[in-house]
Amino acid sequence: MTTMAKANLATREAVEKLEHRFGRKRLFWGGGAILLVILLLSFRSFMNRPKTSPPPGPRPVTTAKVITQDVPLYLDEIGTTAAYETVQIQPQVNGQIISREFKDGADVKKGDLLFLIDPKPYEATLASAQADLALNKATLKRQEELRAKNVTASQEFDTAQANARRAEAAVAAAQVNLDRCYIKSPIDGRAGLRNVDVGNVVGPGGTTPLLTIMGMDPIYTDFTVAEPDLPLVRRYLTNPNLKVVTDADGDNNEPRDGKLYFIDQAIQQGAGTVKLRGVTPNSDRALWPAQFVKVRLVLDVLKDAKLVPSSAVQIGQNGPYVFVVKPDSTLELRQVKPGQPQGDLTVITDGIQKGEIVVTSGQLQLSPGMKVNPRDGGANGGGEKPAQTIH
Repeated sequence: MTTMAKANLATREAVEKLEHRFGRKRLFWGGGAILLVILLLSFRSFMNRPKTSPPPGPRPVTTAKVITQDVPLYLDEIGTTAAYETVQIQPQVNGQIISREFKDGADVKKGDLLFLIDPKPYEATLASAQADLALNKATLKRQEELRAKNVTASQEFDTAQANARRAEAAVAAAQVNLDRCYIKSPIDGRAGLRNVDVGNVVGPGGTTPLLTIMGMDPIYTDFTVAEPDLPLVRRYLTNPNLKVVTDADGDNNEPRDGKLYFIDQAIQQGAGTVKLRGVTPNSDRALWPAQFVKVRLVLDVLKDAKLVPSSAVQIGQNGPYVFVVKPDSTLELRQVKPGQPQGDLTVITDGIQKGEIVVTSGQLQLSPGMKVNPRDGGANGGGEKPAQTIH
């Protein structure tokens, strides 16, 4: 007997025993239930089988076009402003102040009267000197007449002439002292807080000035540059595009252009910096002496510089790079040489051409040759600050 025949015989005997024990009907229903459970488990296994996903489509990316624009070559520094002129008003004659002709903190013009020292003593001195002058002139005139007749000595004529000249000098000195009673502003500027009031007696030689006046238009912009930047600054000292741009935080005013006025002749020991000074227009008094300001020393203007959004430039093992979107929407990794930032843009000196498309976001998930779906993010790659314009 074969193995298969033996198995069939064993199965038939097992089924007959089950029928004899449980009955044919119960055996039928039990077998059906077991078959149903097997079918349900098979169906569930079929439904849970992982489905094969379709290949991914092109990855969406934000892009921007390489543009060209005239941008500045510059150094950014922090500086302070200083008054263009500072004058401490001191009395030059003794006397009592009898009037004050300005308000503290007011703008004054050159020649405006500030204080008046009691002029009466000096008026009397002037009148006396004028009287002496008149007498000496009359004496000199008589001596001239006698000399013409050869009836006077030469010594008497010389004495009369010297006395007349001395009297003229005394009148001039008295007039100077009288004029000094009228203390006037020597410059256009803004008056500070006065240090004396009407009724005080003042005189020359005091340590405290009556008043300090500061000239504020124009105003100085003082700043420093680091020693390594000095050769670059010196290279552009005669450049017509050289200028000093001054900007104060929180004043809601546009940065203003000035001229480089002074560069120190020596490097500051221990600091490694060089002092520079610019002259900045300040007719609206927006800048205040001793105010901290941002200073941009513009050395030159780069013509038709290539610009991309700063977010497009990435740093890899081989240095800075950008992803360039080719005409067939595939990516090319391009090594570049970045220049100075210009707002939200960066100058690229080498590696790309005007009009090419670069990726501005999501570069970590990209690779060369990948197919992408580019979305234009604008000239700034979705940023808000454009490159600074050149005035």
